[in-house]
Amino acid sequence: MSSTDKTKFDESVAHELRARVGEYLDGSHDGRGLRVAIACSRFNGGLTTRLLVGALDALNEAGVDRSDISIGWVPGAFELPLLALAYADGDRPYDAVLTLGAVIRGDTSHYEIVSGECARGVQDVQLSTRVPIAFGVLTTENVEQALERSLPDETNKGREAALTALEMVSILRQGSLAS
Repeated sequence: MSSTDKTKFDESVAHELRARVGEYLDGSHDGRGLRVAIACSRFNGGLTTRLLVGALDALNEAGVDRSDISIGWVPGAFELPLLALAYADGDRPYDAVLTLGAVIRGDTSHYEIVSGECARGVQDVQLSTRVPIAFGVLTTENVEQALERSLPDETNKGREAALTALEMVSILRQGSLAS
């Protein structure tokens, strides 16, 4: 499912609604001073590396220093939540974690199990640690769809995951949410 003009977020409406509330939180993509970890799947690694390039480009553009980025590789998407937990809950936790990989439907039910458990695991880590964990795992019907979602442009889902993570860090540090 993709966004259309009818479902797209309208900044002008949001701006009008701002005047109707006491606190209005809106995140930014400023990555200066943030530590970001990236958990990557080696399975379908040709796709993962395309997502990784998109994520690194976005982090660089957002001002995240390369020395504040860690990349870790796991065998497959099923293992991503454990590495995400280690990054988010370590002695020196990261501000955000990206999970990158690709699960492509095959002839068996393996796709549903791996993609569902990966998503559930990532969400569990995010909720238990309160560290933003961005889900940059492609779940597609075929290789062509995965290639389309990992193009080296603004539509790259690794790039999108990086920007989502930065925005979530920003919003969680604002107003009454700030700790």
